[in-house]
Amino acid sequence: MEPVEIPQEIQSQPPDHPSGGPAEPPRQNGNHGHDGAWDTLRSLLIVIVGVLCIRTFVAEATVIPTGSMENTILIGDHVFLNKLLYGPRIPYTIWRFPELRKIHRGDIIAFRYPRNPSVMFVKRAIAVGGDVIKIVNKKVYLNGKPLNEPYARFVYASIFPLRDNFPPPIDEIDRLPAAWGLDPNWAREMPAYIQPDGLHVPEGYVFAMGDNRDNSLDSRFWGFVPLENIVGEPLFVYWSYDAPTRDWIDDNIAGRLRFDGSILWNFFSKTRWSREGMVF
Repeated sequence: MEPVEIPQEIQSQPPDHPSGGPAEPPRQNGNHGHDGAWDTLRSLLIVIVGVLCIRTFVAEATVIPTGSMENTILIGDHVFLNKLLYGPRIPYTIWRFPELRKIHRGDIIAFRYPRNPSVMFVKRAIAVGGDVIKIVNKKVYLNGKPLNEPYARFVYASIFPLRDNFPPPIDEIDRLPAAWGLDPNWAREMPAYIQPDGLHVPEGYVFAMGDNRDNSLDSRFWGFVPLENIVGEPLFVYWSYDAPTRDWIDDNIAGRLRFDGSILWNFFSKTRWSREGMVF
C-alpha cells in the first residue's frame, strides 16, 4: 500500500479531546475585568502624581492680573514659571530642594506676597541682601550708583513722596496717607532699616519693584520679600488675552461666568498673537 500524504492544514490542527470531542478553549480568568480596571486606575494615578510633581517642583502656569510690570509683562499674559531655580519647597514641610542659582539683581521673580502668602506677585528684584537702595525723583540708586533701567515705565510727571522719593524721612512716615497704599506694618518696620545713605536690605531678603513704577504696589509700600517666599521666575508667555484688570481679578461668580463667556466669544480677536512664546 502506498503511503497517504496528510495535508498541512490537518497536521497543524490540535489533537482531539481525550473523550473524542474537540479540545476546549482555555478558560478565561474571572478577575480579568478587575485587573483591567485597576490598570486604568493605576495609570490615571501615575499621571495625576506626575502632573502634581511637575506643578510643585518644576513649572507652574499663572496669569498676570495687573499692570504693575507693563510693558515687560502685560495684563492677561499667561506665563509658565520655572520653579526649579530657587529650590522648591516640599509641601507640608520646612524642607526645600537645593537651589540651582542665587537671585540676581534685575531678575523677574514670582513670589508669595509677604502680607498674604495666598496671593502670587510678579516683580523685578532690584536689590538683594546687603544692598542699599535709594530713589530720588524717580531715579533708582543702588549702593550709591544710578541704575540703568531701560525696562522702567513712568506714566506721570508729578513727584510723590514714598513712590518717587524713597525712603521717606523717618519723621514723615507717620504722616503719609494710607490711601497711597502704605502698609501699616511696613510703616512701623521701615525706620529700623533707614540710614543716611538709603534703605539697607537685610540678608535673606529682596527689595522688589514693578517695572511700571507709577502704578505698582511693591516693596516701597509693603516691605521686603523673604527668600523663602520666592517661587520661581517667568519663562515664557503661552497665551496672552487683552482684557482689563477688573476682569482678571473679579472673584464674583457671575462676573467670572461673564468673563469666561467673553473669552469664548472674543478668543481670536482679543488674543495677542504676537506675544505667544515670548521669552523673558
